[in-house]
Amino acid sequence: MVASLVLGIIALVLGLGLRYWINRRKFYRRSPTGAEGFSSYEKSVIIKTSERLGKWIAYALIIFGVLFLWSYSRQKKEKEKASQNTEIHKP
Repeated sequence: MVASLVLGIIALVLGLGLRYWINRRKFYRRSPTGAEGFSSYEKSVIIKTSERLGKWIAYALIIFGVLFLWSYSRQKKEKEKASQNTEIHKP
């Protein structure tokens, strides 16, 4: 049960961190007029493709993190419900 909590937090933090890092790099690559500056066409294609792929990976990590946290909360509720049922039947 604790593993899903840890995995959820790690995946969520990694996903949000990756999105932040990619967006920050993109922001600082822009000129005052708003155009992105690359030293060559090849670098432009490679960087844009890798950033696009990185964002998809970040979205997947965020979704998995939320699902793991949701799974943890469901398991916790079921465990509490089971413990309440055993307390009621004990007297």
